[in-house]
Amino acid sequence: MLTQFFKIFIAVFLAELGDKTQLAVLGFAASVKPGIVFAAASTALVVITAIGAIVGATAGKFVPQKIVNISAGILFVAIGALYIIKGFK
Repeated sequence: MLTQFFKIFIAVFLAELGDKTQLAVLGFAASVKPGIVFAAASTALVVITAIGAIVGATAGKFVPQKIVNISAGILFVAIGALYIIKGFK
């Protein structure tokens, strides 16, 4: 169980490092007390992660894991491609 925890922690930590959320937090911290920014951003991340975990657990009951993994990968690549295309405009 602890191994799974650290595996998920590292994956999410690396995925969030330098993303738009972190940049938004940096921007807010420039003008709002860091404690308020930390509390608000942490709460938002907990809520959105809870939603993801609940939806994922529910989907896992009805959709095979392989389909979920493939769908998530396609969505991830599609979003990345859209950001790249948007950057060229």
